[in-house]
Amino acid sequence: MKIVGLTGGIGSGKTTVAAMFAQLGVAVFNSDEQAKNLIATNKQVKQQIIATFGAQSYTSDGYNRSYIAQIVFHNPDKLAQLNAIVHPALAQHFHQWVLQQQGVYVLKEAAILFESGSYKDCDYIITVTAPQQLRIARAMSRDGSTLQQIKARISHQWTDARRIALSQAVIHNTDLADTQKQVQALHQYLIQLFAPH
Repeated sequence: MKIVGLTGGIGSGKTTVAAMFAQLGVAVFNSDEQAKNLIATNKQVKQQIIATFGAQSYTSDGYNRSYIAQIVFHNPDKLAQLNAIVHPALAQHFHQWVLQQQGVYVLKEAAILFESGSYKDCDYIITVTAPQQLRIARAMSRDGSTLQQIKARISHQWTDARRIALSQAVIHNTDLADTQKQVQALHQYLIQLFAPH
């Protein structure tokens, strides 16, 4: 089973592109959703987060995202500690998931595919891009963040140029109909590329 990584900056439209691959029958692993799920439900992950960040990490409502975000956002060392708890558990979960899938390849959607090092597990990598103004507008309308918040998040992420340099394909996501054509063409190419010879 081949693993295709799908990444891109905030507001690039990764999830939209992943959904297009899913419509073509490709199994999609959404790393961000799965990580949230692990943080909420995995006992070992919970214990490690509480041991590292304190009892306030979880409330009666579950994971205290805003509390953790305040700690890690401006502190790279604390963020690295959080990632060191979540990423190995996520990698293990992903490998279990892959074993249950059918098809020529699976798609691993991850915002920080390169930053987390998980790109090393991929056989092929696609970066989704869009002009920065469009990305900012999308992100602001999607999660109600301010311009400053979005720009801060962009500044913490890799640039498109850095991502593209390590990718085998780029999808330019500005027009949905055009994006769909790019996805279909790439899907056909990947099936041929990975077909058993």
